[in-house]
Amino acid sequence: MVARTAHAPQRGSAIVTTGDAQAAGQSSGRLSGLARWNVGLAVLHAAQAAAVLALGSEFAITVTSAYPTGPPGSAVPAAEPLGDVRVSVAVAVFLGLAALDHLLTGTVLRARYERGLRAGVNRFRWVEYAFSATVMVLLIAAYAGIVAVTALIAIAGANVAMILFGALQETTNPPGRRRTSMVPFWFGCVAGAAPWVAITVNVVGSKTVPGFVYGIFLSLFAFFVSFAVNQWLQYRRVGPWRVYAFGERAYLVLSLAAKSALAWQIFAGSLAS
Repeated sequence: MVARTAHAPQRGSAIVTTGDAQAAGQSSGRLSGLARWNVGLAVLHAAQAAAVLALGSEFAITVTSAYPTGPPGSAVPAAEPLGDVRVSVAVAVFLGLAALDHLLTGTVLRARYERGLRAGVNRFRWVEYAFSATVMVLLIAAYAGIVAVTALIAIAGANVAMILFGALQETTNPPGRRRTSMVPFWFGCVAGAAPWVAITVNVVGSKTVPGFVYGIFLSLFAFFVSFAVNQWLQYRRVGPWRVYAFGERAYLVLSLAAKSALAWQIFAGSLAS
């Protein structure tokens, strides 16, 4: 029996087959180009982080707590301040994490990074996203009025789960596989949707959310979805996404665009506040 190839994926199925011996398109020239991209992005992210810190105001968001004091079902007391998070520092953190990741993968860890790309995996990407993207979604949630520490912990956990499923999608589908499973991808979509449902509930339900919060919500939701679309295109072998290096470069572009958009929208919002 001849296995199906990626040129003719089985419609409506979570399984696609392929016979690649290694991740497609991993020539020395392509990998060298990605190294230069990483160094360039490290500089751009670091410059933005420094600018945000230099220009940032003292604006901070207060994280609250409200612990029950009686038996189950009893009234929960009013929320109390737990601590303040300075917005400019939080923005600089996720930009700085991205800068560090790109700097390492473009220089001292380049050999390991390129070895992973040849195997169709970029573990560095998922580690960085687990931290930076989680800080990003927590900031979006806080701007939407979700400031209870328990809710923020749940949002962080769901977002990290989404990213871990993304990593699982890569590690369980190595080059040379006969079949490609999209199950981790779809599980990640379910986990990743939870924070956005919570944010939507607060944005839609509030009558006092400033207009710029809607801008942050819509633009960043589109960026978060675009990461999932990029991975889907990679594993469905659509057009240029058949080449793993093309998908990797798309991740780099999306990462810069999403982080820059959020950084300056959040920064402008902090000044307005």
